[in-house]
Amino acid sequence: MIKHERMNRALRVGTMPNIAVAILGRLADAGLSDYFRVVGTHALYAYEAAAGVRFASAITATRDIDLLWDARKRVMFSERLRQDSPSMLAALQKVDKSFQIIEDQKYTAINQDGFEVDIIRRVATPEDPHPIRLSDAEDDFWVVQAKRADELMNAPEFTEMVVAENGAMARLTTVHPSVFITFKRWMSKEPDRDPLKRRRDAMQADAVEWALNERLPHLGS
Repeated sequence: MIKHERMNRALRVGTMPNIAVAILGRLADAGLSDYFRVVGTHALYAYEAAAGVRFASAITATRDIDLLWDARKRVMFSERLRQDSPSMLAALQKVDKSFQIIEDQKYTAINQDGFEVDIIRRVATPEDPHPIRLSDAEDDFWVVQAKRADELMNAPEFTEMVVAENGAMARLTTVHPSVFITFKRWMSKEPDRDPLKRRRDAMQADAVEWALNERLPHLGS
């Protein structure tokens, strides 16, 4: 690992923000990776790694990572989290101790550099408790419901090794590129969404659609 990280740095292989890769590595070390999918902009790094391309910085630039939590596995998640840390926030602070929950946005933690971690979930079903805090700790995440998040959680998964700017590596699990495309097309037409974000949603969908058709045709649609 050390040898390859040095090689990654020397060849400037990595494009993903260091903090994001460190968070994925922390989830893996804690045995929590199976309970989350990366959705949103950071999923692009898995697609570009698989396709052997680099997307334009205009569509990959972001200061937050969206983690979709699987509420169906909440009991197993709670047990696994207890074995590692007293709270999800505490687990995250092992990456950067400056992470704190935003007071009026309990599903988001932010560090001293302004990088945010958002934890979202599907819209509550009759089988789900709601609201949900990820642990008994008072300062932990309260997971926020997101429209159509169940489609992302039930979609075929897509996993790829990603590389940080500093050469570090981690496995990123997200949704099949075709699902990402469909979801981003929908978001780009949401009338209550910021117009600039809608435009970027459309650009991201276009970029992934090109990569899927031109570089990853074996994945199908």
